[in-house]
Amino acid sequence: MNNNDTNAVAEIKALALDMISQAKSGYPGIALSGAPILYTLYAKHMMIHPENPDWLNRDRFILSSSHATASLYATLHMCGFNITKDDLKQYRNIDAKLPGSPEHEITPGIDITVGTPGMGIANAVGFALAERYIENILKSEEEEQALIDYRTYVYCSDVDLMKGVSYEATSFAGAQKLDKLMILCDISKVTNDGPIQEHFNEDLESRFEAMGFFTNTIKDTENLKSIDKAITSAKKSKKPSILFFNTILGSGSRNENKSISFEGPLSDDDIFSIKRKLNITVAPFEVRKDSIVHVKTLINNRVGKKYNEHVDYFNKIKSSANERLLNVLRLLTNKDFPIPFESLNFKVGDTYSESLLLTNHKILNMVASKSEFILGGSADMASTTKAYISNTSVQSPLKPLGRNINFGLREEAMAGILNGISISGFKTYVSTKLINVDSMKPSMRLSALMNLPVTYIFTHDGLNPSEDGPAFEAVEQINSLRSIPNMITFRPSDINEVLGVWEYICKNKKCVSVVLSKNVMPKLPNTHPKMVLRGGYIVKKEERKLDGILIATGHDILESLNIAIELKNENLDIRVISMPSVELFLKEDKTYQEGILPKGIKTIIIEPSSKLGWGLFVNDEKYILGLNDFGYSGREAEVLKKCGYDYENLKMKVARLLINS
Repeated sequence: MNNNDTNAVAEIKALALDMISQAKSGYPGIALSGAPILYTLYAKHMMIHPENPDWLNRDRFILSSSHATASLYATLHMCGFNITKDDLKQYRNIDAKLPGSPEHEITPGIDITVGTPGMGIANAVGFALAERYIENILKSEEEEQALIDYRTYVYCSDVDLMKGVSYEATSFAGAQKLDKLMILCDISKVTNDGPIQEHFNEDLESRFEAMGFFTNTIKDTENLKSIDKAITSAKKSKKPSILFFNTILGSGSRNENKSISFEGPLSDDDIFSIKRKLNITVAPFEVRKDSIVHVKTLINNRVGKKYNEHVDYFNKIKSSANERLLNVLRLLTNKDFPIPFESLNFKVGDTYSESLLLTNHKILNMVASKSEFILGGSADMASTTKAYISNTSVQSPLKPLGRNINFGLREEAMAGILNGISISGFKTYVSTKLINVDSMKPSMRLSALMNLPVTYIFTHDGLNPSEDGPAFEAVEQINSLRSIPNMITFRPSDINEVLGVWEYICKNKKCVSVVLSKNVMPKLPNTHPKMVLRGGYIVKKEERKLDGILIATGHDILESLNIAIELKNENLDIRVISMPSVELFLKEDKTYQEGILPKGIKTIIIEPSSKLGWGLFVNDEKYILGLNDFGYSGREAEVLKKCGYDYENLKMKVARLLINS
């Protein structure tokens, strides 16, 4: 390494400090300690083209430790990405190009929106899995050269490795032998609350070696040659790799290696002292031209020829007659592909009756048959949830084109990995029991935030799992799903409504949750796939005078219909509304909503879930026949009766509310 490299690292550190100081918030400690690592990776190793940040064959980078955001932005600026000095000055401001944590499609060079610590590692595993799948599809088409052959790098800190999601994800990556995945870990041994050894003192090398990783520890992390050598060595490994950099938090600060340098801007005196040590004499946010020229030249000399060759080959394939190759290109360039849902031609007989889990399995397989870019898996639950693709293998190092992914009992990592796969261009799904929502929620929020076409399939809702005990009764989870912005939640009642759910999934690039009952359900009268797209609709209309309305979801529609029919004998003329998606119904215009739910009519909700949220449709909680507490351990029918939620009790409550209220 030469003085130009040293100067460039100094510029990155100075810029990061300027950004944090101007924003009056941020994390200066890791900004100083991580700069040499990020610089060496970007300038010496990553296959990137700053003028084309979305180049198909670029290496992917995920910042799991969002504390290092300022250093990353400064590095991208030095590399020549479209991040200006004015952009740096607006760091953390509203509507700025450089938000407090990296966000996909806002900042050039950012491959995915960053979540809480550890999640980026799971995302990176998803990127690596997607790369292996696409690469092997193309290999099967006898390419002249590799159209897709990129690495995935993720930068994290020792804080990330404390999180359970990182352990789940790396354990999975080791089993999958994802040799193009590299983790660069900043080990400062200092956290916001003090020295790390007080609560985290594992032998990390031994842990990761046991999981099948190539490991290496770099002690002098200001030595750019040592960093370069370590990355070069790791790239040669046939295993996923992790490099541990023993850094000094806040390197060069008066408070280095102290938690006080972890968060918040440093004092002006401290910044002045650090810059003097770095030989930075220019004004804040200024960079010496020769430093930027040096970094750009390094990247261009290393990548330029390969980039041009790849572009030429890409253009050649575009004129190919190979339809499979062309489909891969459409996937990679559009990152979305419509499924011709009408062509499924799924036939539903009048006597159709089966578990919705089996129904969903059949429709999923018909949809999956239309594209090999639909992948999914489960958290050790496929045999239970029935959400898997038949006639294909389980993905593994030996079968990289398997379309079923066995994540093991790793719900938290599963959701994060799924985001990495989805943002690479795939439509994806995963399945587990509804009780496991909370483990997946952090990544689900990001799926919705990034508008990724991920489908979360949840089974065993309400009191279905009562034999396992009340701890497994997910009565609160449906409404928690409905509360996630930009995600659509469905609870379909029968085959027709499951078809409607999948039509929505096929035609929209949207994050979706589907809550399925394991109950056997017949095809119900008046349900319709197309009406599911409106969120709520009438499945039984009153005959004369409208005395009341029942709103239900899922398998509770069947009971609601029967209640309405039986109460006709008590001169109660009841309308029944199926509401498979509250969110879609609320998107409809007022005319439609009021046509379904006219004002002034007594309306009762029937759903074995928390009452919260349903107040949108009723004025008094007594009209919500839900469950505000957990049930009991026992057979489902017994627990329903104990909770007052069996058919006879529901019918009695509906009659009382409509007659006496």
